[in-house]
Amino acid sequence: MMKGLKKWRLFSLLAVMTVFLSACGENYISTLKPAGAVGKQQLNLLIFSTSIMALVVVVVSVLYLLAFVKFRRKKQDENYIPKQVEGSHTLEVIWTVIPIILLLILSVPTLVTTYKLGDVAAMEHVDEDGNKTALTVNVTAKLYWWEFEYPEQGIVTAQELVVPTDEKVYFNLKAADVKHSFWIPSIGGKMDTNVENVNKFYLEFDEESQGLKDGVFYGKCAELCGPSHALMDFKVKTLDRDAFDTWVAAMQATEGQTASKDSTDLGEATFAANCLGCHAVSGAGASGAMGPNLTAFGDRNRVAGVLEHSKDSIETWVKNPESIKPGNLMTGAYGKLSDEEVSAVADYIMSLSVED
Repeated sequence: MMKGLKKWRLFSLLAVMTVFLSACGENYISTLKPAGAVGKQQLNLLIFSTSIMALVVVVVSVLYLLAFVKFRRKKQDENYIPKQVEGSHTLEVIWTVIPIILLLILSVPTLVTTYKLGDVAAMEHVDEDGNKTALTVNVTAKLYWWEFEYPEQGIVTAQELVVPTDEKVYFNLKAADVKHSFWIPSIGGKMDTNVENVNKFYLEFDEESQGLKDGVFYGKCAELCGPSHALMDFKVKTLDRDAFDTWVAAMQATEGQTASKDSTDLGEATFAANCLGCHAVSGAGASGAMGPNLTAFGDRNRVAGVLEHSKDSIETWVKNPESIKPGNLMTGAYGKLSDEEVSAVADYIMSLSVED
């Protein structure tokens, strides 16, 4: 008996620790430390709902314990039968009306918030010149990376989403292969990306990411999509509006930029001969490339979304991408490159930058 009680005490301790440790996440990836208006509304709704459910649990538990204590057998004669309340209209009304009231209290703010966060009508608003007033990003999820197109700005990038703070950013979400799910835990979300239709929603970014541990917020795929689902990460860099406009101009200025097979630089020539068919090095253009756009690769936070941003990581990835992300579409593409060529390509890719 005592052994069983000890097991239950351990289980209870672990349950309590789980509750407390769930609030110990880093602010660049924790849903409990939101850095955007959408995330804050979702957290408030979660706390509100949890509070009501906790209240119900407490009330039911108290009633159960009172009945347990009051009517326990050892306090009464063995033949004692407590007052029977079966068929009591009063009790029937109470335990029917109260749940209905609680459901209304839960459902009304939930529905209001859901419809509010789903309102993307402003995405189509235009100014006097016919230009859209809201920033829109077309997100395409692929195995196992993310492409971000800014249609009004005429630029495209990958793996690192760059957005301005203190304004709504609208997203068109789709998938190129299988179902994925776009999620930035600290900002809000999540929303599925489907092959057959486009989902739309918006997010607001209240804080600049520069002061964070890694200088970025973390984004994730929240839908099981294959063997490397857990490694399908992206990063989010949030800037003030002026800095964002500067970044856009720098990306637009790369129009026509390419790599040449005739270059005297071994890395550029090797890249042009082996990589340029899938990876663009110009940020000006449209989405749809086979591989991630590498225009601003030197400014990124990670290699392949998960590796340390270094030359060694690039070499590891190029030599054996399957060992990093099983099932990725680049697997086996670069086995013919020598160690010298791989090293030179890594140097070239690291040199690609649009930031000062």
